[in-house]
Amino acid sequence: MGLLDNKVAIITGASSGIGRAAALLFSAEGAAVVLNARGEKGLQNVAETIRTAGGQVSIVMGDVKLMTTHERLVSEAEKTFGGLDIAFNNAATIGPVKPLAEVAYLEWEDTLASTLTSAFLGARSQIPVMLKRGGGSVIFTSSFVGTSVGLPGMGVYAAAKAGLTGLVKGIAADYAAKGIRANALMAGGTNTAMAGDAAQKEWAASLHAMKRIAQPEEIAKAALFLASPMSSFVAGSGLFVDGGNSAVKL
Repeated sequence: MGLLDNKVAIITGASSGIGRAAALLFSAEGAAVVLNARGEKGLQNVAETIRTAGGQVSIVMGDVKLMTTHERLVSEAEKTFGGLDIAFNNAATIGPVKPLAEVAYLEWEDTLASTLTSAFLGARSQIPVMLKRGGGSVIFTSSFVGTSVGLPGMGVYAAAKAGLTGLVKGIAADYAAKGIRANALMAGGTNTAMAGDAAQKEWAASLHAMKRIAQPEEIAKAALFLASPMSSFVAGSGLFVDGGNSAVKL
């Protein structure tokens, strides 16, 4: 018996990093997964790995900044697997890394669209379908950046990620009594392509009490907790999965 047996999950940004790790883990725990990313090759690779292991998977390519992408994901979940129980809105971008006054308006707009507006669009499409099944879990990948600390050159990223914490509280206020649990993962530095080169990863590791960054699978396990019945009384929260970064500043 898996923690997500007979559940259907949407995962965005599923072709690599945290999204890929979550796709493999959710499937291994029994969920049928509908995966999204913009790159076909990576997405197909994840899907084939899941099928080889005997899992149920469907893919929907598209940009999460577009409402139509989320509508297609929800439609695929209903058409292929009969409904939707879990949504891991994980896709995002770092955006420009420079002092705020040097950020162009279009850079600001694109980062918020990719990280915060995409989360709103996802939840807006996902919640009505979850309500048909009596509830569900909506999860967002936030960050310690913008929620416990600011970092030089990352003001736009921080604003977008901090916005997700407000979003989950609003969803909880609107829908928790109807069975929708919305929560955010405050992820620490993670060993993905977005983390930069070896020197950048080493610097990021120094910020954490554990003196290392996470592996994608470690963040995925926290997402599994929020997706599963183990977190049945957790709603509107921000779960720090940051190796102690928010607890200490050394």
